[in-house]
Amino acid sequence: METSELRGLIVDWGGVLTAPLDEAITRWVAAEGIELEAYAQVMRGLVDEAESPIHELERGKLSPAEFEQVLAARLRAQGLQIEADGLLARMLEGLQALSEDMVGLLRRARAAGLRTALLSNSWGEHYPEHLWIGAFDEVVISGRVGMRKPEPEIFEHTCRLLELPPQQCVFVDDMRVNVLGAAQLGLVGVHFTSYQETVQELEILFGLDLR
Repeated sequence: METSELRGLIVDWGGVLTAPLDEAITRWVAAEGIELEAYAQVMRGLVDEAESPIHELERGKLSPAEFEQVLAARLRAQGLQIEADGLLARMLEGLQALSEDMVGLLRRARAAGLRTALLSNSWGEHYPEHLWIGAFDEVVISGRVGMRKPEPEIFEHTCRLLELPPQQCVFVDDMRVNVLGAAQLGLVGVHFTSYQETVQELEILFGLDLR
């Protein structure tokens, strides 16, 4: 593929535009007096269920308030005293600050003529959208569209909004399973580990100066 064919840049929110998710969760469990392994065990159980409450939340089939009740009940079953109301807001508080480097990169990418999109699996409506004005042509939040990563349908939907085929889009995510899902559909996948490594890789892919 010629690099000049790449015309779209799609990025994740949590862990790419924000601090790493594990850092936010680590701070939250410490503040709530929860053992990290107890939390991890509960989350693994929720993911492994046939109709995972986490996946239903991300698809918008389970409301944030309903999920808070489910998660709080599972944590209480571990002997923890957890307040359900506002649980997700407390969990995600550490993700409210955005990376100025990444938001700046996206604004420069748009100015250079690339089409850009945010693609996020949502745990409620906790997005600081006022901080990324001018960074995106399209914003795709899983709970709003009834699909979730790494399902191919949500990548196809995002590419259609950008009016580009998957083969002309680059997708950046901090979760390998989502990068793999995008790559299987034909997008160029970039596994995010740091701003510095990502901007270098994107500059090579697009043949642009993005700093």
